[in-house]
Amino acid sequence: MLKKFIIGIFKPKFLFRYIVKSKAKSCKGKLSVNGFSTVNNNTHLGYNVNFNGMKITGKGRCTIGDNFHSGTNCQIMTDYHNYENGTKIPYDNTVIVKDVLIKDNVWLGNNVIVLPGVEIGEGSVIQAGSVVVKDIPALSVAGGHPAKVFKMRDIEQYNKLKDQKQFF
Repeated sequence: MLKKFIIGIFKPKFLFRYIVKSKAKSCKGKLSVNGFSTVNNNTHLGYNVNFNGMKITGKGRCTIGDNFHSGTNCQIMTDYHNYENGTKIPYDNTVIVKDVLIKDNVWLGNNVIVLPGVEIGEGSVIQAGSVVVKDIPALSVAGGHPAKVFKMRDIEQYNKLKDQKQFF
């Protein structure tokens, strides 16, 4: 009820941006949040970050580079339950913390999940619905469950646009 009231008074994207900026550890600026999003307090955001519905959870560090874009309903996790060496079954109340690093100019499609400990290289594109369980090299196009690289971006075109500062 309170959420509906607040959203009714304020334009949602300004409220969503406020929620992210107030919780993130750092933000270089030009943050656009067009769908309800939340981050952990160990999130570091680059310049020109665009969320369209992002949930960053866990106790680990999540670093997102410049010119990042996400589709709707994306998740980034920075820890997971201790199911192997815990004191209870199926897991106990301890967690394994692993940082996530997403470099500059990365685009996540709708409903992408990034698991703890992953690095996504510069200029990569992750296909909608993918689950990223291991590192993705720079300039890759990856998709699936688990996400696998199936194509590389044209490095000459990428560098030309980067040199011309043609960022969306």
